[in-house]
Amino acid sequence: MKRIEFHDREEEIKEIKNILEREPSLITFIYGPINSGKTELMSYAVKQLPEDYAIFRINLRGRFIRGYEEFLDVLFDIDEERRERNAKEYAKAILKDLKLIGGIPIPLNLFERMFERKERSKDVFKYIESFMEEISQKYVPVLIVDELQVIGDVKIDELLIYKLFNFFIRLTKELHLCHVFAVSSDSLFIEEIYSEAMLQGRCRYLLVDDFDYNNTMDFLENYEFSDKEKGDAWYHCGGKPVYLVELINHKLGGGNTKEKAEELLKVRITQLRDLLDELNYVRPVVEIAGEQYRVEKEKVIEILKLFMDRERVDFELHRPAKHFLVKKNILFVDPMGGEVRPQSRLDLLAIRELVKV
Repeated sequence: MKRIEFHDREEEIKEIKNILEREPSLITFIYGPINSGKTELMSYAVKQLPEDYAIFRINLRGRFIRGYEEFLDVLFDIDEERRERNAKEYAKAILKDLKLIGGIPIPLNLFERMFERKERSKDVFKYIESFMEEISQKYVPVLIVDELQVIGDVKIDELLIYKLFNFFIRLTKELHLCHVFAVSSDSLFIEEIYSEAMLQGRCRYLLVDDFDYNNTMDFLENYEFSDKEKGDAWYHCGGKPVYLVELINHKLGGGNTKEKAEELLKVRITQLRDLLDELNYVRPVVEIAGEQYRVEKEKVIEILKLFMDRERVDFELHRPAKHFLVKKNILFVDPMGGEVRPQSRLDLLAIRELVKV
């Protein structure tokens, strides 16, 4: 079986390495359209780091977190073999075995103790800070949180996300102790935190977008696509990595890439047509700043029609309809660029097919 190789992300990798070579000072938000390769990029980048970096990765993707206990289960990597009295002693004990870990290591006895205390969130952050302080004596700690928006609505006395933000600010800007990367495909979440006053001057944003034309052509060249096959792929799928990989796999299996691209488009058109038809019968509700607003089909179509003659539009649109389309992964919001665009070339073509007169 031929493996699809990681393809040219030199600019993004250079930026991540530049961040990691400097003293921790800001939270870094990695954002972009769905399936643009954000998680793969971070995985590839950290694998290139020297051995004096300690990577702690927390993946919230696909996790249903309703409260504190479920959050702790994801946050920590429980060690049932060692029993230590505090975070620093434990960190010293595991230093020689440290590698890329899917959570913050913690001995079982300390983990259980956190459930017994009233100020549990304070205990969690105190433990992590002490642990990172000890680890930093030998390594450069790097904390990566994938799909952070999953806990956006979780409350522990107050919203957990704000407690985390404050803690991340402490780890980076105040203590310069640990690099923190938050990865998210939820552009509404990025839009919200971009306007969050508490994060002004305390974070940076790195866009990981779909491939541009030249990178797409180079990527497909590696799998012996003809010029016509490349043109068909770009027309239907643009530079969306996940769709390009699907075309490559289809070609490697002896299939016709144009037929596959047309099939992908047909499926997307059907999905969007069904979504619009559903709006004839239901009035979805979206929440904005704690208030609920009904989504009107007319406003949804009004926004979609804007893409008949352009690929991106101004940031300011009817907000409930915009939120609905973003939540359904049809549109992507880029607050840094002040624009809204379809999640992919495939979505753009499907939108134009549905709303054309």
